[in-house]
Amino acid sequence: MGRFAVILPAAGRSSRFGDPKRKKIYAEIDGRAVWLRAVDPFLKLDEVAQIIIAIALEDQELFDRRYRESVAFLGIDVIIGGAERADTVASALERVKPDCDFVAVHDAARPCLTAEQAAEVFKAAEVHGAALLATPAFETIKRVNADRLTVETVCRDDLYMAQTPQVFRREWLVEAYARRPKNGKAATDDTQLVEAIGHPCAIVAGSSHNLKITTQDDLAMAKAVFAIRDRAKSSASGHPFADEQAIWDDLPRIRPADLFGEGE
Repeated sequence: MGRFAVILPAAGRSSRFGDPKRKKIYAEIDGRAVWLRAVDPFLKLDEVAQIIIAIALEDQELFDRRYRESVAFLGIDVIIGGAERADTVASALERVKPDCDFVAVHDAARPCLTAEQAAEVFKAAEVHGAALLATPAFETIKRVNADRLTVETVCRDDLYMAQTPQVFRREWLVEAYARRPKNGKAATDDTQLVEAIGHPCAIVAGSSHNLKITTQDDLAMAKAVFAIRDRAKSSASGHPFADEQAIWDDLPRIRPADLFGEGE
């Protein structure tokens, strides 16, 4: 098994989160910040040699005040991110340790990843050179015009919804960022840049529970996933994804309050 560095871009503005007093990565799930939840799975993997979180300059004082002890204890490297996500990842790549063979990029606002899922993506990256978690597109997909009128129903047979972590041979990701277009429409994820230099990326089965927090409703759903996962632990079997199955089994019994809180 190679050595892996993990980059968590966390310099975004959280403009859609709907809370002017805090960004989504600093919201808490059972007393633990979202970004720390996103880090947790990687702390359980021996092959992870480095974790880098890239934060916004405006958050530096807050981050240091709240998380200095956690960062020191966990051995996390903290850097200042750029204006755009791609700039942030590019800056983090420059800080990756020379002995890391692979680089994983994981959304700091995606707290429900499991260590088992991360390990599966790591294994696939070692075999194929690049891999990502993704789920099949189950919903009917429509293409629309500028007036938001439908013009086409897109065939979804070969469509997948990309998640993170996305994991790459280090030299592939470095080359992809060196050759990324500096003008024009920005890439929406790292696999898009790696594909552009000729390297296909292997799909590893993801989960709808590996959600990315964008809005307050997403945060409520993440809290529900952790609550049900905790309840399921006592009855989970030895299968690595047993807790995921237990969540599905328990879904019909979720109360609205589990998702959105009492009285909301």
